[in-house]
Amino acid sequence: MSHVRIFRHYIPSPFLLLGAIELFLLLCSAVVGNELRSRYWGLVVSYDSTLMASALVYAGILLASTMAMGVYSTSYREGTVAMIVRTVASYCLLGCAALTILYYLAPFLEMGHGVLAYSVVISLVIVPPVRWLFFRLVSSESLSSRVLVLGTGKRARQLEERVLASHRGVATIVGYVKTNTVEETLVEGRVCSHTQSLVDIAQHYDANEIVVALDERRTREGVVFPLDELLDCKLLGIHVVEAVTFYERELGILEISEMRLGWMVFASGFTNSVVWDWIKRGFDIFVVISIALLTWPLMMVAALATLIETGRPIIYKQVRVGLNGLPFEIYKFRSMRTDAEIQGKAIWAGANDNRVTKVGAFLRNTRIDELPQLYNVLVGDMSIVGPRPERPEFVDDLNTQLAFYPERHRVKPGLMGWAQLNYPYGASVADAAEKLRYDLYYVKNRSLLLDLVIMVQTVQVILLGTGVR
Repeated sequence: MSHVRIFRHYIPSPFLLLGAIELFLLLCSAVVGNELRSRYWGLVVSYDSTLMASALVYAGILLASTMAMGVYSTSYREGTVAMIVRTVASYCLLGCAALTILYYLAPFLEMGHGVLAYSVVISLVIVPPVRWLFFRLVSSESLSSRVLVLGTGKRARQLEERVLASHRGVATIVGYVKTNTVEETLVEGRVCSHTQSLVDIAQHYDANEIVVALDERRTREGVVFPLDELLDCKLLGIHVVEAVTFYERELGILEISEMRLGWMVFASGFTNSVVWDWIKRGFDIFVVISIALLTWPLMMVAALATLIETGRPIIYKQVRVGLNGLPFEIYKFRSMRTDAEIQGKAIWAGANDNRVTKVGAFLRNTRIDELPQLYNVLVGDMSIVGPRPERPEFVDDLNTQLAFYPERHRVKPGLMGWAQLNYPYGASVADAAEKLRYDLYYVKNRSLLLDLVIMVQTVQVILLGTGVR
């Protein structure tokens, strides 16, 4: 699958095309809805800048709602029925709710009484069939790159396992090339010997990309790195990438075992600037104020429910590790019993943890327990988006066990994170290692676009309860 890199974040080009098509259809729905409603009431439609701005806002909100409900990935993985159900939910519930609130806050953006209902109905009639047709015309085979892996040992096996464990749509591995007699054969896929040129092998397998995943690259007896042949492939239009780049593009992670300090120094990303800090800070303050205005009734109810069930304290304070490894106090609605850590020892939260109260379980599942952290963002200890902050006791242990773990503290911790979207709640060193791969991806590729993607898709986590423990 070809990708377009926008502000450092990889987006599959077919999905980018589909998003543009749907944005246009949603714009048309808003215009037609306004036309039908006006004709019904005998009104004259004025196609001025205000109407077009309202239509664009309508289309943008519904497209964001589609992303938030995971409609595109569902369409690709779970079929037509699941796609239609999520589309209805994203338009009629999430989209309409967001637009209603927006119209209340900015009434000049409202298209007119009754136009929203017309537009949503028209959108539901035309968008799902076009999306269904898109996925029929653009087959799964054409959406996936055909990858030839150079190597058959441990690194190739790890790549194979991660691709097989991932969601559909990741590149298809068509074969593995054993380039020398020294490397073991640990992969389960089709293996061919390096008896022909890499160009001939790639053409035989109809591969459009070669991923280098050799355990040994140094030239010595029995081991010869085929640099000239890889250059021939590249000049013939066959992409040649290292495994670390493949992981980053296809899986949205930085594979720790593939990383070296030298690579981090010369790779794009891992940058910062004063301008970026100011933009990020302004964005954080705007989002904090917006969320606080929308959720203060929920916070009042959560505080009252916690007080009634288990009494004080309502707010739970805990020391976490923030930017540059400095400690700060994080605030949450208390979701566990007051004696959860009576012995004073930090304990990983587990699945179905019996320390969690009934109210606390609901607050956790809906992420309401995290809302007091808006204060942490407001005072600058945290950001809206970033790696989730861990406790110092855990960080001290993880720093010694996991390579590059301190690098996640190069940015402010966040209320939402890339790892939380892509990996279930972590409760062990192994889980922390998996989440670190996503956190490092964010540290390398952070941008306002990626922040917006994370924020929008976090809505799906909240509404569907995915990734919760």
